[in-house]
Amino acid sequence: MQPILKEIVIVGGGSAGWMTAAALSSLLEPKDVSVTLVESDQIGTIGVGEATVLDIVNYNRFLGVREDEFMKATQATFKYGIEFIDWGGKGTRYVHPFGQHGVDMRGIDFHQYWLRSRAAGNDRPIEDYSLNAVAAKRNRFALPDPNPRSVLSHLRHAYHFDAALYARFLRNYAEARGVRRIEGRIEAVLQAPETGFITGLKLDNGETLGGEFFFDCTGFRALLTEQALGVGFVDWSHWLPCDTALAVPSAHSGPLTPYTRSTAKTAGWQWRIPTQQRTGNGHIYCSGFISDDEATAMLLDGLDGEATASPRMIRFTTGCREEFWTKNCIAIGLSAGFLEPLESTSIYLIQEGISRFISLFPDATLPEIVRTEYNKHMRTEFEQVRDFVILHYAATGRDDTPFWNHCRTMDIPDSLQHRIELFREAGRIFRYDEELFTPSSWVAVLIGQGIIPKSHDPIVATLPADEVLHSLATMNAGMEGAAERMPTHAEFIARYCPAPVA
Repeated sequence: MQPILKEIVIVGGGSAGWMTAAALSSLLEPKDVSVTLVESDQIGTIGVGEATVLDIVNYNRFLGVREDEFMKATQATFKYGIEFIDWGGKGTRYVHPFGQHGVDMRGIDFHQYWLRSRAAGNDRPIEDYSLNAVAAKRNRFALPDPNPRSVLSHLRHAYHFDAALYARFLRNYAEARGVRRIEGRIEAVLQAPETGFITGLKLDNGETLGGEFFFDCTGFRALLTEQALGVGFVDWSHWLPCDTALAVPSAHSGPLTPYTRSTAKTAGWQWRIPTQQRTGNGHIYCSGFISDDEATAMLLDGLDGEATASPRMIRFTTGCREEFWTKNCIAIGLSAGFLEPLESTSIYLIQEGISRFISLFPDATLPEIVRTEYNKHMRTEFEQVRDFVILHYAATGRDDTPFWNHCRTMDIPDSLQHRIELFREAGRIFRYDEELFTPSSWVAVLIGQGIIPKSHDPIVATLPADEVLHSLATMNAGMEGAAERMPTHAEFIARYCPAPVA
């Protein structure tokens, strides 16, 4: 009979810790496997207003969580995509929508038809053929229609929410399913002298907590992964030079938008994430190109509403661990690595770390091949997200500041260079190794930031121009009409998932 893991310990709370605890508690019976989470209320978490991508919907469904209850508890709003301002050049604006652009026809990607229509004089941006983008720009919202014949069936959404409230929501979920929480600070990590495996934790109250398997969710400290096990860090700051974040909440001003906004600044960018009762704002920047005082003033000047707290500063280095699973410990969240939140991937990478562990759930012998597979997958995930984030900086025409000149002219990973050149020369883009971002996402950013293919699909090129133009005009008209019939985002929230007033 195979020996099973009986004692799992999660070190650290926040989104990473409680997402891990909730997922494990939904699968494991407490009588078979104990799950314990250790955290200290004296240690703060990084969590600010959080924006997400589509996969969070699947995570919540996996837990069996009702969408409206989750949204009420976390003051959540819906998200159809991300608006990018001034990234391709000063005065430019585009939307990276969730879901597809248009409809693929005859087995050929929709963007090829858009390129054909553009050559024939169509001046509409490609986002005009995404229902997500069309509705987002009108601040309208509806849930997807399960009827595949409905235009609303093409809608896809994620969320904006308060990360601290999400952690609390998941804590309640996990504790109700048998997860034990221990309040305490860790004074020492105990390891087996012959193997280096972690055997337990010594807490500040004198208690020793043993375990067979550990999750390091201690944030940038990486208490287990780096400090105890000595796992190195792969630094990607030569491609992603921003190293500081300022975060500040503000009062709502204007309509409740169903999208995240990212505005490029002098030496970085500013985010805007609307939840039901506040707007989360932040400024990600490179301290080598702008002072902290200048960056703070720029953030506060760029708020839509009055700041409701003082800006909080976070220093970081972009990159990931050399290994994510070492001996009997897996790093999740900031312990595993950090990629700036430009495309809202932080929660996704937490989720992916958890789900890949579950799919590889080992017996107590912890076979080395299982660890190898996990590390290979997570390194690929981080690198693919890294390339997509770098694309926003590298694919720019901006030359108005030293920072943007640096980004525009820097060397980029060969993997990203290949994708850009393939798209620029032949209009082709492909999805590799189950990666997060679809071809439609790559197309949105590539075209949005001014990389237009030199040619389009030769088969589509044979189609009569008026036929293609008519088809796209009909598609856009249907989306415009559908969006106009939707309620506003605020109206939908008020009916579906109003959060209690804080």
